[in-house]
Amino acid sequence: MRISFHTDAFSSVCWNFEKCLQWAKRNKVRAIECGLVDGVSWMHGLGYYPHLSTADDPVALRKTMDDYDVHLSQIDAAYPLSGKDGPYYGIPYVLNAMRYAKLCGCPRVCTTDGLHKPEGLDDNEAMGLMKRTYQTLVEVAERYEIDLTIEIHGYFTTNIERLAEMLNFVDSPRLCLNLDTGNSFIAGGNPIDFASRFAKKVSHVHIKDVSKALADSLRGGATGIAVSESAVGDGVNADNIRKTLEILRDNGYDGPLSIECAGEGGPLIEKSLDWLRKTLKELNISEN
Repeated sequence: MRISFHTDAFSSVCWNFEKCLQWAKRNKVRAIECGLVDGVSWMHGLGYYPHLSTADDPVALRKTMDDYDVHLSQIDAAYPLSGKDGPYYGIPYVLNAMRYAKLCGCPRVCTTDGLHKPEGLDDNEAMGLMKRTYQTLVEVAERYEIDLTIEIHGYFTTNIERLAEMLNFVDSPRLCLNLDTGNSFIAGGNPIDFASRFAKKVSHVHIKDVSKALADSLRGGATGIAVSESAVGDGVNADNIRKTLEILRDNGYDGPLSIECAGEGGPLIEKSLDWLRKTLKELNISEN
């Protein structure tokens, strides 16, 4: 399996993307995941934004990443696709993300639903809307040879039965799962159950722990965590993460494990990296 990390870890310290590449090289992490803004912003332009922009040159980016010997595991284009505006804003955004991913050599683009029940739609209407949206997007993903992942992060995707429906919106190996260990847990579920059911559909994994305080106050009442304040291994989800890794190993998964936690300039994510490397070794999983 390949260790990666989400550059959102360094949002709080206002790093730019290249500083994230430097951290990756310094810590011998060969893969990196980032968000993508479709256009420009003042934070990005001033160098305080750890994600990418479609205004950046993806071919130049690929060369820069080659220089650091780091590649992209996934581009996060998770604009909520379950609401009424999903087709209007979400489809163009994800299409642009896939074009960008193709040019910079990234094999996956991440999508998701909204955190809450869509306003003005009943559940079946929203699912029908998303099905048509994913049919459009998967057609392009197949043409570009890019995995379009669905992240466990919202009202529908944290419901294991609804997620099963979504993963069957299109009969295509390009429609895959981004298994998020933290979001599945904070929503009241367990990543073990999602891994057991969907192991063969997993293309990318978010490794995210949950602090006891957050679990006590929010578990079952939220569908996602923006950025976990717990180092992986320090929270109440650590044993579930370990078991999830065993399940993935036994099902032949060899893709990315993207660490998600607050960077705080380094300590939490570096502690998470140490725990993950130690756990992989204990589970006889090689780090590719």
